[in-house]
Amino acid sequence: MKPKPRSDIAATRDPSSTSNSPRAPLAPAVVGRLGLYYRELHRLLETGRASVNSVELGKLLGVSPAVVRRDLHSLAAVGRRGVGYPVQSLIETIGQTLGSGMHWRVILLGVGSLGDALLRYKGFDRLGFELVAAFDANPSKVGTMTGGITVSDIADLETSIAQLRPELAILAVPAEQAMELATRLVAARVTGILNFAPITLQFRGGVAIVNVDLASELQRLAFAVQHHPPA
Repeated sequence: MKPKPRSDIAATRDPSSTSNSPRAPLAPAVVGRLGLYYRELHRLLETGRASVNSVELGKLLGVSPAVVRRDLHSLAAVGRRGVGYPVQSLIETIGQTLGSGMHWRVILLGVGSLGDALLRYKGFDRLGFELVAAFDANPSKVGTMTGGITVSDIADLETSIAQLRPELAILAVPAEQAMELATRLVAARVTGILNFAPITLQFRGGVAIVNVDLASELQRLAFAVQHHPPA
């Protein structure tokens, strides 16, 4: 099942800003920055801003204006000298590129501390992600409600996927459970997995996986602090 275009965000780019020739795949670092631009642009839009320039956007992310211009140029987004980029149009272009201009159905596996926090997070809907179900193996969790979602038994995972037809899944489970559950998700034709378990998951074809290791991210932060101490 393909995700549906969202009604509140344009699902196609402005024809005047695109080229007929195929564009090179975006580097992972660029994709990561585009997500951050998207977040900050929404915040600017909420304050009533109609345009933003590369200097302002760069300051919000801590990157140079040249990096911003290069990233946005890769999407055929063109700013006007002295004016900058139209915020709404840029949101639509980046959203379409990242898939946030579509409506994605998401399920969550694991309702521990992290999973509980993710269920309560209110920012997913704005970006086109709808959490439609949550699962856990702990009987004390099953049947409880968090963030408006009732936790289901992990034993019913395949049945629920067949009914709900989610495209994406979030894994917030211990490392020893992650591979088995990911295998079940892949077999049930979930096409994308965001893995928070402290283990690297890899599958061949048919599924996209993003592994997020929070402990490793803290190590990166500690390294940065040691080698770039505050002034």
